[in-house]
Amino acid sequence: MTPSEPVPSFALGRIPRITFGAGTFDRVPGITAGHGSRVLLVTGGRSLAASGRRAALLAGLAQAGVALAGEVAVTDEPSPEVVDGAVAAHRGGGVEVVLGVGGGAVLDAAKAIAGLLRTGESVVGHLEGLPGARPFDGDPIPLVAVPTTAGTGSEATRNAVLTRRGPGGYKRSFRDERLVAADAVVDPDLLAGAGPLRIAANGMDAVTQLLESYVSTKAMPVTDALALAGLEAARNGLLDWHAEPEGPRAPAARSRMAYAALLSGICLAHAGLGGVHGLASPLGAQLPIAHGVACGTTLAGITAANIAALEARDPGSPSLHRYAALGRLLARLPDTTRDHEARAGLVGTLRDWTARLAIPGLATFGLDEDGIAAVVADARGSSMKTNPVTLTDEELATVLRAAL
Repeated sequence: MTPSEPVPSFALGRIPRITFGAGTFDRVPGITAGHGSRVLLVTGGRSLAASGRRAALLAGLAQAGVALAGEVAVTDEPSPEVVDGAVAAHRGGGVEVVLGVGGGAVLDAAKAIAGLLRTGESVVGHLEGLPGARPFDGDPIPLVAVPTTAGTGSEATRNAVLTRRGPGGYKRSFRDERLVAADAVVDPDLLAGAGPLRIAANGMDAVTQLLESYVSTKAMPVTDALALAGLEAARNGLLDWHAEPEGPRAPAARSRMAYAALLSGICLAHAGLGGVHGLASPLGAQLPIAHGVACGTTLAGITAANIAALEARDPGSPSLHRYAALGRLLARLPDTTRDHEARAGLVGTLRDWTARLAIPGLATFGLDEDGIAAVVADARGSSMKTNPVTLTDEELATVLRAAL
C-alpha cells in the first residue's frame, strides 16, 4: 500500500475477550463464574493434574461459586465420536459454561461440545466438505478457552478441527463465528515443562499460520499487522526456548511464543491459510502425525514451491513482495536487500529452523512414494483455496518427496 492509496476494505469478525500474561491462570475461576455457575471442564490427559493446577483450579471454581457439572478428557486429536459422546453424556446436566484447558485438540473439542450441548445434534452434520453438511444454527454455551500449548491459536478461532483416521479418514472443520470463545486466558506459565519436540511442533504450527495468513489471497491490513508482529515474536522466541526449555531465557521465550500463537489464531480465522495446511489435513488423516510436525516438515518446501511458481507464472504478483518482506524479517536482512535475495533468505531460514528444531520427516510416520498420490488427491480443501498460487499435483508431490 503506497502513501497515496486508501486503506483497503476489510471485515473483522469476532474474537474472544483476551486476558494475556504470566499468572493470569489465577483469574480463570472468576472469569468462568461470569458466564455461569455450573461448568463442564474439558482437559487433556494428565498434565493439568500432574502440574498441580487441577486441584487449585477446582478449589478456585468452588470459591467463585461454580460447581463442576462434569469433566471430559481429550487424549488425542478429537474425533466426531468424542464430541458426540460428550454432548450425549452432559446435555442434560445443566451445564451453563464450558471451560477448556489444554492444547489445540482440547480446545477444539471444547468448542464443538459447547456449540452442540443445547441442540444435541451430531457434529458430523456440520463438518465442512462432507456430504450433506449443513450450516450451524444453534446457540452455543459460553466457552472459556485456556491454552497450555503455543501452536494452534485455537483459543481465538471460530472452527473446531475434528479427525477420523485410517482408510477414508479425514480432518474437517466445524466452523461458525458463534463458536468463538467468550473468553481466552493465555498464561505463558502454563507452557512450562514442554519438551523440545512439543515446542518445535507447536512453534512451527504457529509460524506456519502466521506466514500463510500474510501471503493468503484473503490477507487484510489488520491481519498483516498481526502476522508480522507474531512472526517477529516467534523469531525472537522459538529457537531460544527449544534450545533451553527451562533455561534463564525460557520465561521470556514462552511469553513470545504464547503471543505468536494467539495472533496466529486471529490471523487464520480472518485471512485463511495455504498450501502447507492443504497438505497437513490429509497427512493428519492418513498418518499418525501431529499437526505441527506436518506443518513444520513441509513449510520450507511449500514456501519454495510457491515462490518458484509465482516467479515463473506470475512474476508481477504482489505475493512475491510479501515473501520478500518475510525474508527480511525472519532472516534479519537489511531493508535494502533485493527482493529475490530476501525470498531466498526466507526459504533458507525456514530450512535452517526445520533442521535446528529436529522436525522429523514424513517417512518416520509411514509415508512413502506409494502414499504420496493419496495425500495429494485430498489436499484441495479450504486451506488450499487461499494459497497465493495454484500448485500442480506434481509440485505438491515434489514437496512431499523432499519431506520424506
